[in-house]
Formats: sequence, C-alpha cells, structure tokens
Amino acid sequence: MIEIDAKGLHYRELNRRIKRAVAEGEKEILLKNVNGQRYIGGGVKGKVKIIIEGVPGNDLAAFMDGPTIIVKSNAQDCIGNTMNDGVIVVHGHAGDILGYGMRGGKIFIRDDVGYRVGIHMKAYKEKKPVLIVGGVGRDFLGEYMAGGAIIILGLSRRKPVVGHYIGTGMHGGTIYVRGPVEKHQHGREAVVEPLDGSDEKFLETHVSEFCRYFNFNLDEAMGGKFLKLIPSTYRPYGKIYAY
Repeated sequence: MIEIDAKGLHYRELNRRIKRAVAEGEKEILLKNVNGQRYIGGGVKGKVKIIIEGVPGNDLAAFMDGPTIIVKSNAQDCIGNTMNDGVIVVHGHAGDILGYGMRGGKIFIRDDVGYRVGIHMKAYKEKKPVLIVGGVGRDFLGEYMAGGAIIILGLSRRKPVVGHYIGTGMHGGTIYVRGPVEKHQHGREAVVEPLDGSDEKFLETHVSEFCRYFNFNLDEAMGGKFLKLIPSTYRPYGKIYAY
C-alpha cells in the first residue's frame, strides 16, 4: 500500500499523484487528510483500491472504470458521475446528484443522500448499475432514469423515506423503496407495483453486499415491505415529437 497525504494539496496535484501511483502498478492507495478535493478517482481504470480518510469533494469517481473506492466519512455531490464500472462505499452521508448518467458498477451509501440521486442512470447489455442508500432519499430520485436499479432502505428511520417527484421522466430501470410511497410523491411517468420473486432475489443479493460493507443485520435491512417503481411507459415524451 502507498500513502498520500492530501493535506494542503490542490486537487489537480492530488489526482496527478493518484494516477501516477496507478500507472506504476500500485493496487492499494490510502489518501489521508482529504478535505474537499474534487475528482478523486476520476477516469481511473483497473482493479485498484483507493481508501479515503476525510471528506472528498464533488465528482468523486467521475468516469471511473473498475476501481474500488472506500470513503471512511461523508462525501459531497455528484459521486459516480457517468461511472462505467467499479465500487464506491461511503461510510456516512452523501450529497446530491449521485450516479448522474451512471452506466455500470455499484454505489453503497450507509446513511442519507440528497436530491436528484440517480438522474439519467442507464444500462447497456450486461452493464446494470446499482445504487443502494441505507437511509433516505430526497426529491427527484431517479429523475429521467433509463436503466439500472436504485434501492432505498430507510434504515435511519427518518420519515418520509423518499421525497417528491420520484421517477419523474423515468423511462427505464427500477426503484425499490422499503416503506410507503404515496401517489403524490412520484411523477406520473412512474407507477408503484408490488415485488415478485425475481425482485426479492435481486434485493437479497445486493442488500446482503450492503450489509457486509457496513456490518448491518440482513434481516433488519430486508424486514418490512418493499415497493418498486417502474416506468409507466418507455417513451414518456413521444407525443412531443413529429415521428
């Protein structure tokens, strides 16, 4: 393992050092004293593990393709922007716009997240991104979602579990919520349905992984009633086009 002290480093210099270490074949990198530096892990490829002590800034793991990033604290906005593959684990809260345009990999957030999480998430062939939140999500969750899955567990016991305008513009993918979702909370492009057997298997597989990262009890995390939101149509704006 190589250690990089980020104290006082400009984000460009910090990211240059990270990419240099990856290019030299390092498989595990510990970043100490991180304090808001942006773009950590951005565009990095390969099977490297990056451990972050401190709070990373916006666009953590943007365009990332393969690494595992472990954040031992909270994180800011736009985690996993257009992420292609890899794993992100945040041992705390995270901000807005997580998984924007995410097209592969997994994001695990132990606590709550902000607004517009999962906007424009997508899937392609075997790539199906998954974003799991242990706490609650805010307004516009899964906005314009086109693929993949979002799972909201509500383990923080805060109410409501999700905000308003959930699935607005949604035309692909699935949102799972452990708790009630009222009609006024979701966009008209999304419909709420009960789970079937394949949903239960999918949830158990991914929630088990979530619990292993954060040492949570699987029975508690899977207890209660889950609902799923899916698109009401796969072409919600077809009428505004001439073809």
